[in-house]
Amino acid sequence: MRRREQRRGVGEEGQGATGLGRGANLGGAAGAGVDLGAGRGRGGFGRGRGKGRGGSGRLGLGLGWAGLDWGEWPARGSWGRGGGVAGARSWRWVVLGGRGWRGGWLARGDGVGGAREDRRWRRRATVGGEEDITRKSKKKDIIRGEEMPPVEVFIGSIDQGTTSTRFFIYDRAARPVGSHQIEFTQFYPQSGWVEHDPMEILESVRLCIAKAVDKATAAGHNVDSGLKAIGLTNQRETTVIWSKSTGCPLYNAIVWMDVRTSSLCRKLEKELPGGKTHFLETCGLPISTYFSALKVLWLLDNVDAVKESVKKGDALFGTIDTWLIWNLTGGKENGLHVTDVSNASRTMLMNLKTLDWDETILDTLGIPAEILPKIVSNAEIIGNISKGWPIPGIPIAGCLGDQHAAMVGQGCRKGGAKSTFGTGAFILLNTGEEIVKSKHGLLSTLAYKLGPKAPTNYALEGSIAIAGAAVQWLRDSLGIIKSASEIEELALQVDSCGGVYFVPAFNGLFAPWWRDDARGVLIGITRFTNKSHIARAVLESMCFQVKDVLDSMHKDVGDKGEAKNAKGDFLLRVDGGATVNNLLMQIQADLLGTPVARPAYIETTARGAAYAAGLAIGIWTEKDIFSSGEEMDKPTIFRPKVDQEVRKKKVESWCKAVSRTFDLADLSL
Repeated sequence: MRRREQRRGVGEEGQGATGLGRGANLGGAAGAGVDLGAGRGRGGFGRGRGKGRGGSGRLGLGLGWAGLDWGEWPARGSWGRGGGVAGARSWRWVVLGGRGWRGGWLARGDGVGGAREDRRWRRRATVGGEEDITRKSKKKDIIRGEEMPPVEVFIGSIDQGTTSTRFFIYDRAARPVGSHQIEFTQFYPQSGWVEHDPMEILESVRLCIAKAVDKATAAGHNVDSGLKAIGLTNQRETTVIWSKSTGCPLYNAIVWMDVRTSSLCRKLEKELPGGKTHFLETCGLPISTYFSALKVLWLLDNVDAVKESVKKGDALFGTIDTWLIWNLTGGKENGLHVTDVSNASRTMLMNLKTLDWDETILDTLGIPAEILPKIVSNAEIIGNISKGWPIPGIPIAGCLGDQHAAMVGQGCRKGGAKSTFGTGAFILLNTGEEIVKSKHGLLSTLAYKLGPKAPTNYALEGSIAIAGAAVQWLRDSLGIIKSASEIEELALQVDSCGGVYFVPAFNGLFAPWWRDDARGVLIGITRFTNKSHIARAVLESMCFQVKDVLDSMHKDVGDKGEAKNAKGDFLLRVDGGATVNNLLMQIQADLLGTPVARPAYIETTARGAAYAAGLAIGIWTEKDIFSSGEEMDKPTIFRPKVDQEVRKKKVESWCKAVSRTFDLADLSL
C-alpha cells in the first residue's frame, strides 16, 4: 500500500482559499467555472472567465465535490499543478471515461494550509466513452467535511462449462465478491453422442448473473453502479447453428466430446493427401471428431432445418461464446455475430498465422463463409449487453475459450504450463510468439491475444477427453460414491491400486494418442480388488494422461522452451475443481517427478476472463495480470515422494493398459 504524504505551502499562482493554478487545467479547457476562490491561471477555476483551449465542463450547482454532476469534458488533461485546497485532502482521480480526465490530480503540488495528498491511485484508461471516477478509499466532501462512501469497481465473468454455468463478480483486487452456479442437462441420444440444449444454457447464464448480483449486493457491494464490464469464457468446440430471423437453435449443441463424426473423419483421411494431418500446417489441428468443423459438416448433411436455413441465408454458426454474445447483445434484434481468436482456433477453420478464416479449408470442406462469425481479440470492447438481461448496458470486454482463460488466470507467460482439471483435462504450454509444430501428438494452438494490437501468443496443447467425468461415472453409473468429494477418502483407504489400471477412453483417446477407435478398459482385476482400488485407479488415470501430454511437450520444446523455478525445476500449475483433491495432486507430482503448484484460488478460468475484460477497459495492466500468479495466490506446492524406479514401472504398466484400448470401437456405427 502506498503511503500518504503531507503537503504544505502556498499555491504558486494566487493565494486565495483555492489555487488550482498553473498547468493544463482540464486539458487546457476553460470557461466560467464554479467560483472556488481567487486562484487564477490558464484554464483555471478563477472568478470570472478563464482563458484556454477547448470547452468547459460543468461542476453541477456549486455544492462542493460531493455528488456533483461532473459533466463530460471534451478535453483531456490533469488538474492544475498549482496550490491545493486549503486543509483538504487531495485525491488522484482514476477516470474510466472516454474524453474526460485521465489519471489527473485534484491538487498536485503544495496546497495552502496543509492539503493531504493520497498517492494510492494508479493511472487507468477508458471505458467505452463513459466517464466514471473510482477510488480505493473514502474521501471527504471538501466543503461539508462529510465522509463519502467508497465507489467500488467490479468486473463480471461468465464461465459457461461443459456441465454447469457460473457467473463471478470480482473486485479490483480480483477477489470474488459474489457468484452463482447452475448445472444443466446432458443429453446422450446415442452411444458416443453428447448434446446440450442451447436455450437451457442461455437461461442458465441469465439466472447465474441475476443470482450472483443479488448475492454480492446482499453482502454490501454496490454492484449496480460498480460493475464496469464482463468477460466470457466457455467450453470450446461445442457447436451451435441457429436461425438469425427467429433466434432459435436449429438443432441441439453438439458437444466437444461427441464422436458421431468418426466415420466422416475416416472418409476425409482416405480422400485427402496427408490424411489426418491434411490441415495441420494451416490450422494446427488434425482431423478429429473433437473440433467444430466436422460437427458443422454433420449438421449440414443430416439436419433438414439446417440445410434449408443455409440456403435461405438465415443460418448462423458459432461456438458457445458466439451463441451467448449474439443473444446478450440483442439476438435477432441486431445481435453481434462474433467469436474470439482462441475459440476460432479450435474450429479447424482458422489460419493460425493470419488469425482469419481460411478459404482453402472452407472450400475443401464445403462450409459456407456466410455462416461464420467475425473474429476479434481476447481483450476488447465487443458490445454492450441489451435490455432484458439483468445487467443491461454493461460492455462485454473479454472473451476466451476456457483453457486459454485459465492460462491468463494463471499468469502463464512464455514457457509456463498449466493443467486444468475439469470434465476433461487440458494442458497448455505457452510458446510465446512462435508457432511450434508438434511431432508428438500435440496441437499447435493460440494461447491468447490480449487486445487488437497486442502480440499473439501461441501454445502447445494436449487435450484429455475424460478426467473429472470419470469420477462422475463412478458416482452416476456405478454408484461407488455418492458425491465426487467422497473419492479421495475412499482412495486413501488403500496404499496403491493393487495392480489395477483404468483407462477412461469412453469416447476414444485424445492427445497424444488420437485414437477414436479406443474404448475404456479396467485391467489387472483380481479377487483382492475392491472399490477403493478402483477409486484410486480412476484418480491415477487422470494423472497418467497428464504425464503422457507433458512428456510429449518435453520432446517438442526441450528444456529451453520451459520455464523453471528458482531451483531449476519445471513447475506445473494446476487449476479446476478436481484440484481440491490433495491425493490427486500428490499422485500427479509423484508421476511427473516435478513439483505441482495449486493456487489458493483455483477458479482461474473465470478470473482469466475477468482479467481480459479488465485489461480492455483499463482496470488492470498486463503487469498486474502476469505478476499476480504465485505472489498473489500463495500456492500449495506438491513435491514428488516416490523414486524414479517406482515411477518407471508404473508408467510402463500404464502404457500396456493404454494399448489394450485400441480397436475396440465399431467404427461403422
